[in-house]
Amino acid sequence: MKIGIVGAGNIGGNLTRRLVALGHEVSVANSRHPETLEALAAETGASAVLAADAADGADVVVVTIPLKAVPDLPADLLDGAADDVVVIDTCNYYPQQRDGRIDGIEDGMTESRWVEQQLGVSVVKAFNGIYAEHLLTRALPAGAAGRIALPVAGDDAAAKAVVMELVDSLGFDPVDGGGLDDSWRQQPGTPVYGSDLDADGVRRALAEAVPGRGPDWTV
Repeated sequence: MKIGIVGAGNIGGNLTRRLVALGHEVSVANSRHPETLEALAAETGASAVLAADAADGADVVVVTIPLKAVPDLPADLLDGAADDVVVIDTCNYYPQQRDGRIDGIEDGMTESRWVEQQLGVSVVKAFNGIYAEHLLTRALPAGAAGRIALPVAGDDAAAKAVVMELVDSLGFDPVDGGGLDDSWRQQPGTPVYGSDLDADGVRRALAEAVPGRGPDWTV
């Protein structure tokens, strides 16, 4: 597949490494100039591009940037993408640590529903609760004992199936996390977040989550 990655931080950088290694054609962008990604491009073989060009021709676009920066993405970001492009949102809301107050989320909207609202397209929530390093070091073949599972939430069944297949190809068990309005169950502060659980453990953790944000995850 052709995959565009918007954001070259810990998650974006390691997804670039893994996805290129799997044979995908990857374009990666950050908030600065492509020259700042020369080392990553040279290491992986990915194409370093401007954010405005990251989605050109892409079958999948991964948005993996600080949540507060989502409204600043180019308005035409997805104009050149495939008609059935799948957009993956990995973003987390860190109001005290980084993002400041985002009213829609504080008023009860899930993080990914808010991202969807900003982008104007359906999104799938995935890769938001795994440690970036584990994308490189904890992948295992299907059926292996101790294989980490990752929840995937979204409203578009076809798009979610694409993301779940991608998760599996990366070496993790995908677990259906329900619709996008259920994605609060995998936000920061929930039992599944950063847990490295197997598939059964992820399902239990999603079921055990309770609504509302703890004091560390609100303003």
